[in-house]
Amino acid sequence: MAVPFKIARAAEVAEPISNSQFEVVVLHTGEAATMNALKMAAEFASGLAPLRLLAIQVVPYPLSLETPPVSVEFLEQRFAEMAREAAVEIAVDIRLARDAGDVIENDLGPHCVVVIGGSRRRWPTATMRLARHLERRGYQVVFTN
Repeated sequence: MAVPFKIARAAEVAEPISNSQFEVVVLHTGEAATMNALKMAAEFASGLAPLRLLAIQVVPYPLSLETPPVSVEFLEQRFAEMAREAAVEIAVDIRLARDAGDVIENDLGPHCVVVIGGSRRRWPTATMRLARHLERRGYQVVFTN
């Protein structure tokens, strides 16, 4: 089954893909965690809201933003595979940035639910801290294992 998806690059999109409508945003945190989050988000949204995978590629300062350490074409192919594997209709939003936190803050619309995949541990992980940070900023966050 072919799963439709679209790619949006930061250079092509000046503002978030959707800033006024309700949407479910899955933050890419790692392969397995993102797959679990995609499947859970698909069940959660169940055709009522658009799904968007927000993948932030951090580019270190010695490199130019136009030359990330991992090519955007490779990332597009990998996320297309993930969408097919999860059987999810999703918009893939790949952003190149120096700081992932700035992109997350700027690219989440006011009416969105954020789904983050990760593992719960006794001590807070970076992903758990991100989820708590977004909750304090007023976003609805679903943390999935």
